[in-house]
Amino acid sequence: MSVLQELVAAIRTGSIEVVDLTAPLSSETPILKLPPPFADTITFGLEEISRYDDRGPAWYWNNIHTGEHTGTHLDAPVHWVTAKDGEDVSQIAPLKLDAPAAVIDVSGRVAADPDFLLEIADVRAWESEHGPLPAGGWLLVRTGWDARSADQEDYLNADETGPHTPGLSVECAKWLAEEAPVIGVGVETVGTDAGQAFGFDPAFPCHSYVLGAGKYGLTQLQNLDTLPPTGAVVIAAPLPIVGGSGSPTRVLALVER
Repeated sequence: MSVLQELVAAIRTGSIEVVDLTAPLSSETPILKLPPPFADTITFGLEEISRYDDRGPAWYWNNIHTGEHTGTHLDAPVHWVTAKDGEDVSQIAPLKLDAPAAVIDVSGRVAADPDFLLEIADVRAWESEHGPLPAGGWLLVRTGWDARSADQEDYLNADETGPHTPGLSVECAKWLAEEAPVIGVGVETVGTDAGQAFGFDPAFPCHSYVLGAGKYGLTQLQNLDTLPPTGAVVIAAPLPIVGGSGSPTRVLALVER
C-alpha cells in the first residue's frame, strides 16, 4: 500500500482525525473595526442569482461579497507595508500550505487577562517540555477566544480605550519573525495582533515583523483545544487571488488518534 493509500485508509478508519479549524462564514461573522479615518472591510454577504426559479429553473447559486480578511483567513506578506513587494496570496507555494503545527495553550492566562501577551519566555518554556518549534511549521496560539466568535461585540471586546484581545509582545513577534523556524502564526482572535497593538512600538508588531519577514498569519481559528501540543499537520487553503493581500481560508488539521 502506498503512503497516500495508507493516509486515506487512516482517515477513513478514524486513526487520523480531520479537524476543522475554520469558523463558519456568514453575515454574522465578526470583522475587524478600525477607528476613523481608516476604512473597514465589509461583512460577508450572499447575493442570490437564482434558486430553482425563472432566473434559473434547475439551479441555485449566489454572488459573494466579502473582504480578503473576513472570517478565518490567511494574511500574505504583501498585506503589510513592511513587505509591500512581498508575496501576494496567489504566489504562496502549495508546499507551504501543508505544515506541522505547534500549539501553545495560554487560555487560562487569557481568561484572567484579556490583554495577555505571549512572550519569548512562554515559547521557550513550551519548547523545554515539547521540543523545538517545527521547522517550516506553524505556531498556533490557543487563547480560548474562539468561544466569543459568535458575537461581534464580545469578540472585539472594545471599550473607550480600544479593543482588549490577546496577542504577541513586540519582542516575541520580532523573535518569531527573525529567529524562530516557523513559517507563520495562527490565532483565534480577529487579527494576529493584540487589541491594544495600535499603541505598541512598532504598532501591530506581528503584522510588521512576521509579514515583513515573508511569513504568514492565520486568524479566527476554531477548535485549537482539540489539537495536541505537537504532531498535528495543518492544511490551509486560501483562494489564489492574483494581487490579493489575503483570502478567506479553509483550515484543516490532521491529528493522529
